[in-house]
Amino acid sequence: MKEFNITGTCIPEEHYMVDTTSKLNEIIKLIEKRKYFTINRPRQYGKTTTMYLLEEKLKNNKEYLLISISFEGIGEVPFENEKNLSKVFIKLLRKELKLKKETKLIKFIDENNRVTNFEELDEFITEFILEANKKVILMIDEVDKSSNNQLFLNFIGMFRDKYLRRNMGKDYTFNTVILAGVHDVKNLKLKLRPDENRTLNSPWNIAVDFDIDMSFSPEEISTMLIDYEKNAKTGMDIKNISEKIYMYTNGYPFLVSKLCKVIDEKLDRDFTEKGLEEAIKIILETPNTLFDDIIKNIENNREFYKFIEKVILGNEKVDYVHTDIMASLGKMYGIIRGKNKKVEIDNKIFEILLYNHMIAKREREKGVVLTYEFRTKFIDDNGNLDMELVLSKFQELMKAEYRKIDEKFIEREGRLLFLAFLKPIINGTGFYFVESETRESNRMDIVVTYNMKKYVIELKIWRGGQYEQEGREQLCGYLEAQNLDKGYMVFYNFNKGKKYIKDRVIVEGKEIFEIVV
Repeated sequence: MKEFNITGTCIPEEHYMVDTTSKLNEIIKLIEKRKYFTINRPRQYGKTTTMYLLEEKLKNNKEYLLISISFEGIGEVPFENEKNLSKVFIKLLRKELKLKKETKLIKFIDENNRVTNFEELDEFITEFILEANKKVILMIDEVDKSSNNQLFLNFIGMFRDKYLRRNMGKDYTFNTVILAGVHDVKNLKLKLRPDENRTLNSPWNIAVDFDIDMSFSPEEISTMLIDYEKNAKTGMDIKNISEKIYMYTNGYPFLVSKLCKVIDEKLDRDFTEKGLEEAIKIILETPNTLFDDIIKNIENNREFYKFIEKVILGNEKVDYVHTDIMASLGKMYGIIRGKNKKVEIDNKIFEILLYNHMIAKREREKGVVLTYEFRTKFIDDNGNLDMELVLSKFQELMKAEYRKIDEKFIEREGRLLFLAFLKPIINGTGFYFVESETRESNRMDIVVTYNMKKYVIELKIWRGGQYEQEGREQLCGYLEAQNLDKGYMVFYNFNKGKKYIKDRVIVEGKEIFEIVV
């Protein structure tokens, strides 16, 4: 029986999988053009599975011989000297050829395995390619394990030199070399000669850009659900649920499969919007290595943390400049993306994860916003959330405890304060996310679902009457898109002597309850 897989390589016969044929065909086009490249994507983004599927797709093509090896788990000894690394590389080649039953090439290796340095390895590869008499594709997975090692950089520099000589008709080498990992090896620097103290060059500058989108589109997600539905027969609306999964994950492969796995195995196959929200809550409450890596990466770099904080709190749009080191780090880790030349958190699940982390961190450092069990006070007799009361009490809190705090503090942390106030009220029963698609400067929409009801709260910095009305109209547009008749507005007003008003207005046929803090 097939299942959704979130660990290791996905196997079509064993796992429900997205149809990535179009992506594989794009990779094959690069191979046909004899290109060298790096598949650099964040953790758990399907790199290893892509390489496996590529190998399966080409295994019956007599024109090619595809050799796939991995540097994971080989330890540090191979990187002590050229002889050790050369021996390990040839050993990995032999192991792979044995699995493919390439007896002629195994014999060649056994008769010529006297390599002691990279110069001899260079010659060995030339003879190996001639003996193979095929277009040999070399794939090396987990290159990150060694990419900070000078010897490894010299090693891939050798491949580069052979590539350049081949193109001039002066050598034989691999048709294509594919390196896979989180880091883009193309951007690593190498001193090519011991006397080159100042001139640094990339050991992989011959590689072409790998621009193939490896995230899953809604249409691609639906191919996996169609396969699943053949067995499960849940009656789900495949198109709708595929779009919802994409909305929360932005097609991040691990998150797509994880959501489906949780719904299938823990939520009685409830492939509905409610089931999806419950699955997200479960994922966020359950430790996993991807989330651990994200938190570790922001906590281990104070400057990077500040950058992500600036992006996520939404006080202003951050320009996306690919040469900026913080943006490069965020993209490499999969935390951010560039959209319309601005920086955004990659997906809603990561955004909720980061908000929750920042709320918890703030509470550890400055104390909780709600100091006692408050949730039941905001639930009416029908089990619904009384959002007007939530906003009213938040207004009281801000007036009592933060009225003398400076404007910069509130502008920076006011929205986080609101989420810190809201989270324990809805915790365990409700669900929230920030609607970044509608976010503009000085504006942020929060969508809350509780007891099957949806609430939209817009947080906006007050800049005068004209902007106040524009904010209401923007909220009405979003309410219309969500088929809601009522919305909520929180204005952050920094004027001295401001009035902490509560009001109810009708705009474009929509009711808006609003407060000023």
